[in-house]
Amino acid sequence: MGRKLSRTAAFVALARQVRAAGRGGPPLGERMRAVPRMAAATLRRRDRYDARWRLVLMALAAAYVLAPVDVLPELLAGPLGLVDDAVVVSWLAGALLSETTRFLEWERQRAAAGSVASAGALADTAPSP
Repeated sequence: MGRKLSRTAAFVALARQVRAAGRGGPPLGERMRAVPRMAAATLRRRDRYDARWRLVLMALAAAYVLAPVDVLPELLAGPLGLVDDAVVVSWLAGALLSETTRFLEWERQRAAAGSVASAGALADTAPSP
């Protein structure tokens, strides 16, 4: 029962973070679709997105929340056992929302730079009058 209550508190914290992010920026669906691209761009050798350690911390936070063993069990720590999961989920949601926002902006800048570069290349290959 204690573990279920802890997960409920964690999901309430997540819902609050999602609601706060919905007030501005890209929609949640676009952000979630960007996560695999963000991971792939972080692992690339060239033209890399610089979020390697932040992604590692997010993966560790997700593993902590999903792990069946609780570091601070509710039966021993009381309310503090609920707070640790809520804090981790809140941080994870906030980090995910801010990092996907930053990544989507990075992608837009790269796309704009690529279109400017390709337009310049087309102008160089066009026959002169």
